[in-house]
Amino acid sequence: MLISSVDRKGEFYAGFATNSADAQMVSRMRMVLAVSVLLAVFVDPSSLSSLNGFTWLVFFGYLFHSIVIYIYSLRDKPFSQSILIHRLDVLWFALIVIFTGGVDSFFFLFFFFAIITSSLRWGFEEGAKVTMASVILFAALGLALETQSDFSRLLLRTTFLLTIGYMSVYWGESKVRLMHQLALLRDVSRLSNPRFGVDHTITSVLEQTRQFFKASSCILVMQDKESGAYSLRTIKDGNTTLLISADSVSAEAALPLMAVAQDHLIAYARPLWPLMASLFQESLAYDCSAHRWEKQEGPSSKNLAELLEARSFISAPLSLRRQQGRIYVLSPNESFNKADALFLSHITVQAFPVIENIELLDRMASEAALQERHKISLDLHDTAIQPYIGLKLGLGAVRNKASFDNPLIEDIDKLTMMAEKVINDLRRFAVNFKNGPGQTEPVLLVVLNQQAAQVRELYGIDIGITMAGELKLSDRLATEVLQLVREGLSNICKHTLAQKGFVKIQCSNESLKIQIENEYKGLQPIAFMPRSMSERAAGLGGTLRVNQGPGGSTVVNVEIPV
Repeated sequence: MLISSVDRKGEFYAGFATNSADAQMVSRMRMVLAVSVLLAVFVDPSSLSSLNGFTWLVFFGYLFHSIVIYIYSLRDKPFSQSILIHRLDVLWFALIVIFTGGVDSFFFLFFFFAIITSSLRWGFEEGAKVTMASVILFAALGLALETQSDFSRLLLRTTFLLTIGYMSVYWGESKVRLMHQLALLRDVSRLSNPRFGVDHTITSVLEQTRQFFKASSCILVMQDKESGAYSLRTIKDGNTTLLISADSVSAEAALPLMAVAQDHLIAYARPLWPLMASLFQESLAYDCSAHRWEKQEGPSSKNLAELLEARSFISAPLSLRRQQGRIYVLSPNESFNKADALFLSHITVQAFPVIENIELLDRMASEAALQERHKISLDLHDTAIQPYIGLKLGLGAVRNKASFDNPLIEDIDKLTMMAEKVINDLRRFAVNFKNGPGQTEPVLLVVLNQQAAQVRELYGIDIGITMAGELKLSDRLATEVLQLVREGLSNICKHTLAQKGFVKIQCSNESLKIQIENEYKGLQPIAFMPRSMSERAAGLGGTLRVNQGPGGSTVVNVEIPV
């Protein structure tokens, strides 16, 4: 099956077709063709059966058209990289053929320029449209202008144009398809940020695989080699969940998905019409050890397709150090074939060993961090908590010495209360640091609200906390988010006169956005960049910007890709 839909590779085609270097090269070649037409007329005008004012108008019009497009390409204008350009080329070439002899015109070869550029840049579907338009226009011109004696030449040139055009489109599609496959393999093998966790990486790989094959869903079933336990992950079209965790399933539920031999790839496609079932083989299996495709007998694949509610599916095995399983790509509309199943196996070989290494490194890092947290928590009491305890005792002693009418009693009591809160926060931090951070959204929201309440009580600043989107973060990323917000609130308390602040956390499929804003208090805001927050955001692969908000407020925007 050729991947012949522009929508199927929309993102990749957009990046490939808007390459300015390619656009400039094609524009230069278009100018060469336009100039060659004029040179051919000047050198040998007798080669044209008719030469009049309209002919010169078409020649110079196409030259002017080529120069304009070249100038646009030099300036990187969107029109120079538009899909409309090679369609206009077809119309120009048709006009040139009309005014240079019709079927006898050797300029009919220019149609190949439009066919090649469209297929190499936009794939099979657009290349096929341009090929058919060129053939139909040339044939219609020939039938309208030529006599019956030239019908054989028209038939020969039309067939030549159609045959070579189709070959160009086919090879152009192969190039585009290969580039898309390489881009996908690069993306799925790219190491993710360890703070995002293994679940996020697997979810990303499954979603990219589903989008590449334009499938309705992608299923990953795994079995632990030691315990024999099964787990299942499912990505569906339209599922906006940011994180798909593995769900434990029983052996009976996983058995139909694991029934295929571990060294076999499966490509199943049920024909759209039952009458075609006798002409096409529905299910094929690729024996990885023998390196050959075999006809799969029996109803196993058909029954599995009915169970999964898919007209077509492909499946590839996974064999890792600690786990084994299979990945399924399902579609109710697409017809997958052998090439798709083979490429799916390349994806699994490229991506999942990397994910297993990430999991191993993540587990090692977590164990090392747990030991380090235990060690640091033992030092926190002596290095941080004890001095505050001493400060509290000293303030208590000063309070006892002060007379009842001393005007500083209220301030001393306030300092004592602040020291008591700091001691409680440090003790809570030491316990949490030793045991590790929480992992769920409610915990993060509760901690942020507690932080806002503490700022309101100690500094008199009202902080509003809002969250938008489904916030499912790993424990490490949630800890980093909490620290970023704490540093932002600390900056508001220490470096502004604001009495109100606002924190908004928004999570989408692409990024996590944190917005920390404080009100304008009549003083001209000073341009600044919070160094610690900026370094922390950069460590997560994100960016930090400080902008001026409505009403003169200062807004710190942090964006972290997820």
